[in-house]
Amino acid sequence: MAHRFNLRVYALIIDEQNRILLSDEFRFGHFFTKFPGGGVEANEGIIDALKRELQEELSAEMLDSSFFYFNDFYQNSAFRKEDSLVVFYYLVKIKSDFQLPKGDDLPLGSKDPSDFERFRWVPLKGFVEELLTFPLDREAIKKLIAFH
Repeated sequence: MAHRFNLRVYALIIDEQNRILLSDEFRFGHFFTKFPGGGVEANEGIIDALKRELQEELSAEMLDSSFFYFNDFYQNSAFRKEDSLVVFYYLVKIKSDFQLPKGDDLPLGSKDPSDFERFRWVPLKGFVEELLTFPLDREAIKKLIAFH
């Protein structure tokens, strides 16, 4: 049973070639693929968290965002079973000259040298939702493809 809420925020970033940005990560002994973003910290708003996460992960400045989706149903965390996730997804615009970070970065806060974080563009056309690890991300991509 969940004992606390875990607020998360993720960016749905689509480039001029109609590709979406994904993050491949290895943390906590698990490989997973998700959207850029992460946890909302104490005393932080959702948009401020989104801006911070994009700066930390991508060294990217958010130019614009619009709310897209959040889960209005119970979803427990894959990493902390006692957490109930509330996840916000935003359509995000960043500078068109954005360059993907090079190599495998050590995720912020990780001290394990086997951990990594890398980014890639994936075409929306023919996107296979199973590329994404987490159920809420899969739900978000289904809605995005139907909307787009």
